[in-house]
Amino acid sequence: MRPILGLRYDLRSAPFGKDHATLYAAMLEQVQWADRLGFTTVTFSEHHVSDDGYLPSPLMAAATVLGATKQIRAMVSALLLPLYDPIRLAEDMAVLDLLSGGRIDLTIGAGYRKEEFDLLNRPFKGRFKEIEESVDALRKAWTGEPFEYKGRTVQVLPKPLRPGGPMLLLGGSSEGAARRAARIADGFVPTVPELVSVYFEECKNLGKEPGIAGGASGPMFIHVSEDPDRAWAKIAPHALHESNSYGRWLSENGNLGPYQEVDNADLLRASGTYAVMTPDEAVAHARSSFMLMLHPLMGGLDPDVAAESLDLIERKVLPQFETP
Repeated sequence: MRPILGLRYDLRSAPFGKDHATLYAAMLEQVQWADRLGFTTVTFSEHHVSDDGYLPSPLMAAATVLGATKQIRAMVSALLLPLYDPIRLAEDMAVLDLLSGGRIDLTIGAGYRKEEFDLLNRPFKGRFKEIEESVDALRKAWTGEPFEYKGRTVQVLPKPLRPGGPMLLLGGSSEGAARRAARIADGFVPTVPELVSVYFEECKNLGKEPGIAGGASGPMFIHVSEDPDRAWAKIAPHALHESNSYGRWLSENGNLGPYQEVDNADLLRASGTYAVMTPDEAVAHARSSFMLMLHPLMGGLDPDVAAESLDLIERKVLPQFETP
């Protein structure tokens, strides 16, 4: 059985990484490659006020990719919903759903960095309540019918292609987020797997069937090479940059997640979060986890280095899953 195949991009670049124009062009080429090979999903993340140019406009990236592909789905994970006007977002998502043939979905998050809210002049306090109100507004907007929103009657047209609109998953790192997902979302994408049981329990309490639950298992980054040690030497500085950047954000805000600040590339590699594998090891990983999730431009990695991995995946990994 062929594994689930996916790509992820945040398009941040370390000070020694490639420039953003190069990375954006490479991303588009890589997604078109993945579309040709039958990949399932490309995921775009969102953050603001990041010195390394972290992608701040994932919907623009998703729209560009969907217009240049035929079958791959786009997921924004996570879209920081309290930073958006839900009526305007409902319009944008309805148009994108129509243009893409229903190939766009969202994982929404509350956000945890106050400076992002300050940048966009949005209140940080009360963001969890804002998420619930915004999800309610999105659901009502996508019916195409008039509804009451903050004391006024509004209507969003055209309706999305899909009845009820795009799928809305909820991300989070707390039990409160798990329970909120059970109440308002179509599924739950936690930063730590232990929270899935909380989500299931709350769905049971509410008498609801659980939706999609859980994130990608295994490494956060996979690179395939015939010489993993040689490849790791090129990748390690970028991996340290990414892990330390995320780790600093999480530690400063008391959040849980898979990243931590480290100063030793060997320890980071030993943790398994960043994996450089031979083609045979990649095949074994895909067979055991039933998925292969790639983050090929991690930390501003040179697209030529990424291309070596993608070429091996096409030539030596994916053919192992083709039906004779």
